Amino acid sequence: MAKQHITDYFNSIKRILDNIPAEKVERISEILLEAYKNGRQVFIMGNGGSAATASHFACDLGKGTTQGHIFQNKKRFRVISLNDNTPLVTALSNDCGYDAVFTEQLTNLINKGDIVIALSASGNSKNIINAVKYAKSKGATTIAFTGFGGGKLKTISDEHLISDSNEFGPVEDSHLILEHLICDYIRKKLENES
Repeated sequence: MAKQHITDYFNSIKRILDNIPAEKVERISEILLEAYKNGRQVFIMGNGGSAATASHFACDLGKGTTQGHIFQNKKRFRVISLNDNTPLVTALSNDCGYDAVFTEQLTNLINKGDIVIALSASGNSKNIINAVKYAKSKGATTIAFTGFGGGKLKTISDEHLISDSNEFGPVEDSHLILEHLICDYIRKKLENES
């Protein structure tokens, strides 16, 4: 029983990854690369496990894409996870409501041409949807990583990657793999250009 469960879980992640179009991953990677080259900001957000992935993604994009001796004295990504300032997140949740926790942060920071990455397994998190709508109204490019068919984020985001599953664990696992892949793609592209 245990061995079969493990095999099934691994197979479900493999199936998800096999169904993600490589050209979409490449397009999103290139959008982020252009943001880097043009000094645009990147904001990343998520709830629950996706909040942890947002923090991880910001770390990898900010450090992992430009590490090593060939990048000394080179600029870095301007990237922020909107989940990481706990006092601000809790103050905004308390005073403005959790549905506004990301939008309120973007109000202080976002500029036209910036990138907003939304991580939501369901694609229906109200605070994420509100922030994506706000970002678009300010001329930002929005990218969604979802599962469960994409939810509302599929229809309102400029770009989206849908992990084809209705299980939270495998969807969130695939999003972490995708962020690693995207950061690796960008790092190798920048290395080749140096």
